[in-house]
Amino acid sequence: MSNIIEVRDLRTVFEDRIVHDGLNLNIKKGEIYGILGSSGAGKTTLLREMVMLQEPQSGTINVLGYNLKNIKYEDAQKLRQQWGVLFQSGALFSSLSLRDNIALPLVEYTDLSKAMIDEIVEFKISIVGLKQSDGALYPSQLSGGMKKKAGLARSLVMDPELLFLDEPTSGLDPISVREFDALIVKLRDNLNLSVVMVSHDLQSVYDTIDSLAIIDNKKIVYEGSLKNISNAKSDFVESFFKIDNKEGLIL
Repeated sequence: MSNIIEVRDLRTVFEDRIVHDGLNLNIKKGEIYGILGSSGAGKTTLLREMVMLQEPQSGTINVLGYNLKNIKYEDAQKLRQQWGVLFQSGALFSSLSLRDNIALPLVEYTDLSKAMIDEIVEFKISIVGLKQSDGALYPSQLSGGMKKKAGLARSLVMDPELLFLDEPTSGLDPISVREFDALIVKLRDNLNLSVVMVSHDLQSVYDTIDSLAIIDNKKIVYEGSLKNISNAKSDFVESFFKIDNKEGLIL
């Protein structure tokens, strides 16, 4: 599989605080890729840099063949339409109905007719497991799980090939977490997506990801599959995965 994202020698500094100091990683097309690390390790910061919401101090990020460091405005606009982003809170507009929230990218960035937009929105509502009647509700009327699904539907409305998820199961009850995880895997398979997911939920990591990167002490201390995670030399890895060093197993 070819790389869909490549990060090289990434350095991120906030005032006098170094967040990333020489990050390198490779994300392959078609995989669900997890970004893990302790609180404050810079997981969400890395995701924000990948989607051009902030710039690193130095280093390069290549996404879908574009170098984000010197990308032209027109190419940046084109690239943004090739990915979807689900933020931790869902980031729905409170003054818009669920249906209008999902439709917004189509209204803003395409010349599609209202009838076509309505048809696409209906389809996206259905594939994330919401009912068509939910489309008339406003964010204040939605449960936490429904907000996540609505945000997910909006992130998919432009038919992206790349999906970014920031703590997608945060705040959900265990049953809703498992349902959401299963939905992500199903959508990846059915829509041929590549997924980058920041997560701290161990069960979600086991249930969804193909590869992962661990950020610890400002660097990537492990990148690869779960089966080899016991080879990582990191206090975070040992505590998060509860590795038995004698047996080399994840408990």
